[in-house]
Amino acid sequence: MSVHQAPPQLPAKSTVVKMEAAMALGSFAIGTGEFAIMGLMPDIASNLQLSEPQVGHAISAYALGVMVGAPTLAILGAKLLRKHMLLLLMALYAIGNLATAFAPSFASLVAFRFISGLPHGAYFGIAAVVASSMVASNQRAGAVARVMMGLTLAMLLGNPVATLLGQFFGWRSAFVLVAAIALATVALVWRFVPQPHDEPRSDPRKELRAFALPQVWMALAIASIGFAGMFCVFSYLAPTMLQVTQVAPQWIPFGLAAFGVGGIVGNIVGGKLFDSLQFRAVGIVLVWSMAVLLFFSFAAHSLWTLLPGIALVGTMIALAAPLQIRLMDIAHEAPSLAAASNHAAFNLANALGPWFGGMAISAGLGWTSTGYIGAAAALAGLVIYLIARRMKGGH
Repeated sequence: MSVHQAPPQLPAKSTVVKMEAAMALGSFAIGTGEFAIMGLMPDIASNLQLSEPQVGHAISAYALGVMVGAPTLAILGAKLLRKHMLLLLMALYAIGNLATAFAPSFASLVAFRFISGLPHGAYFGIAAVVASSMVASNQRAGAVARVMMGLTLAMLLGNPVATLLGQFFGWRSAFVLVAAIALATVALVWRFVPQPHDEPRSDPRKELRAFALPQVWMALAIASIGFAGMFCVFSYLAPTMLQVTQVAPQWIPFGLAAFGVGGIVGNIVGGKLFDSLQFRAVGIVLVWSMAVLLFFSFAAHSLWTLLPGIALVGTMIALAAPLQIRLMDIAHEAPSLAAASNHAAFNLANALGPWFGGMAISAGLGWTSTGYIGAAAALAGLVIYLIARRMKGGH
């Protein structure tokens, strides 16, 4: 039987709904934990007496943790049952964020953000494999998108709430909230994610061999370069709203919520696009990304154009589910490692975006330069996509 076919007996729909909801709460915890620091960048900078670009290093440290942890933990945990891995990874996420909340210095903040990032990619990777194994083969992208819906809901609700909490009670309280959500996820995954008796165990050697395929690396390159533009803009959204749009800090959560609305729309559309267009969906999203990033640079000067502008940038999330399923298809002997590595690639984008943006801002190009830098990154991702299409196996 092909690994892409539905199992002979699919679980009941009610079981699938509860399972997807439990894993989506973990996505919500991770999304809130990853992005909360962006909304609280001015507060952290003030509290620890740093510049905003310096706080950007803590964002990059988290992303580096994802890049290191995603393939490493996926390989180390290959022999474990997937449910047990989900529980361990979410417990580690709770510990990392609780440690972040009590970080006494900038150096410790960077270290704890790195630790928090370690379970991120492996969690999403294993959750994607579990979700896609519970539905029919032509519904896999939709199932993965529903689990990742927690990530986009975190942008709409979790991140603004964490930012408000941080503004009123100090930035550390936001990471206590993240740890609490992660612990709630542990309880729900334990209760609602089924444990098949005949679950196949992964072979780490087979998983590593699957990564010799050029199309795997092309897909990862598209994610890490083409997606960097979104993080380039989003990482500096709070200071852009204060310095360019010139609004009060109380408006920052509304900007974050607008981004979240776009993320939800993009997540749904991305899954549907791939289920109907397959790999072509990636090229369409990259062209769209270039357009919305260029628009943002003009939209940032007024609140009433910035809010729809940042919502449009949020729709770039549409790239996530198509690339996730693409990787799982072409590296079908390494589904967990492929899915986890996709998130490592997205977090390389999360590291590159703030870095590129920080260099442009520090060079005096202004806060709105992030839109132009981001559009250039999306263009580079489109070039990689076109090369992948021309290569053998790039259908």
